[in-house]
Amino acid sequence: MLVAKNITKKFPGVTALDNIYMELHPGKVNVIIGENGAGKSTLMKIFSGVHTQYEGEIILNDNPVNFSSTKDAEASGIAIIHQELNLVPYLSITENIFLGRELTTALGVLDKKKMREKTKQLLKRLNLDIDPDTKISTLKVGQQQLIEIAKALHVDAAIIIMDEPTSAISGKEVDNLFSIIVELKVQGKTIAYISHKLNELFQIADRFIVMRDGATVNSGDMKNTNHDELIQMMTGRKILIQRHESASEKNKELLQLKNICLKSAANRSDNILHNISFNLHNGEVIGIYGLMGAGRTELMETIFGLHPKLSSGEIKINEKQVKLQSASDAISEGIVLVPEDRKLQGLSISQSVRSNMSITILKQLERWGIMLNRKKEMELSKQYIQQLAIKTSSTETIVENLSGGNQQKIVLAKWLAKKPRVLLLDEPTRGIDINAKSEIYKLIKQLAAEGMGIIVVSSELPEILAVSDRVLVMCEGELTANIPANEATEAGILKYAIHKN
Repeated sequence: MLVAKNITKKFPGVTALDNIYMELHPGKVNVIIGENGAGKSTLMKIFSGVHTQYEGEIILNDNPVNFSSTKDAEASGIAIIHQELNLVPYLSITENIFLGRELTTALGVLDKKKMREKTKQLLKRLNLDIDPDTKISTLKVGQQQLIEIAKALHVDAAIIIMDEPTSAISGKEVDNLFSIIVELKVQGKTIAYISHKLNELFQIADRFIVMRDGATVNSGDMKNTNHDELIQMMTGRKILIQRHESASEKNKELLQLKNICLKSAANRSDNILHNISFNLHNGEVIGIYGLMGAGRTELMETIFGLHPKLSSGEIKINEKQVKLQSASDAISEGIVLVPEDRKLQGLSISQSVRSNMSITILKQLERWGIMLNRKKEMELSKQYIQQLAIKTSSTETIVENLSGGNQQKIVLAKWLAKKPRVLLLDEPTRGIDINAKSEIYKLIKQLAAEGMGIIVVSSELPEILAVSDRVLVMCEGELTANIPANEATEAGILKYAIHKN
């Protein structure tokens, strides 16, 4: 259906694709896997008309094509669900879905009623119970991901590219998506599917294509391979992620939360969080699990001082009560947050790796109080590039040109430079390959061993079990379980996430 022949794509300082050959077959789920920086997303952006300058040839239905824009690719029957969300925040769901393809009446005016009705049908198909007039800016990342999927379904394309479509959605939403994918296969659609969640690929994939360092290294039928073989193809080595062995002794309490509540900004009579209480010890890693809408992100934001007018309850650091009126207050108390949406909230993507890493400690890098000490700033950047194994050709590379996984490591680096006492990680490995995950898990354990208190929010149960000393479970804004990691099971955690006890 679609063939990439000898595709090469270069960015300043980076060769993203090097003489790629790839085939996508119709009526099948063609999964494309590889480490961060392997070139997967870049190639998909060429297929969908985002990148128009490259070497090589794209062949669609036996005909060479050269897309001049995304609209051009769309007209040829190609739609893409981007890993980095591509929505206009201050437009409604309906306006986003129909942007550039608006329906009009016979009089040439917008047919808002028809567009709203079609949007309602798409949302129903995805089991998303939200008013079509809702502004995108009010939705959580997982809900926005489903809107991206709705956009692609609306186009009714022959080729649908899904770049990490399940990275921000929970089990129920994943099941809905897989049902839709099965329907699309029956209709003869070609699915290109990128994911780092190898277990889900064995549920849905027909074919695999492995990329490494900007080149294709292998392809074949999914039924003829296994988890370990795919990892070795991706990385050239075996990677083992072990379950975390919790330390038997607990150090002193570092962070204490008592009766934390958070009111809804839309309706002050509704609570998003209900009387959340728990303690975090020095050197402890707490994993927080919950389904979409459980309130996990809101809890992290409240601890980070982002909702002072809507929140109540007590927060203590080292047994001293603190009043966090802003993120600045939280940072000064040693609390930092790696947010769920790195692109929107974690990075200045048009700036260099160096300036993103140093932004949290500019005062410490000043010379004579009037200018930056560039030498110190460069040394800091190089230290974290090496420590976190960030793939970049230079400290001056623009962050936007790096893969999602390497961008996430830069968010981590900027906060580690601040030497925090409490590290809040909201979906820290979203869109990150298994090797990078393994590196981040090791880093979490190393930081905990040095005495840092860490709270990890994740939608992936294996991840929660891989890093946590204790597992907290949330359901509809309430804390429903507090389980030592050595007693936690996936089934047990899910029970508390679905049913209140």
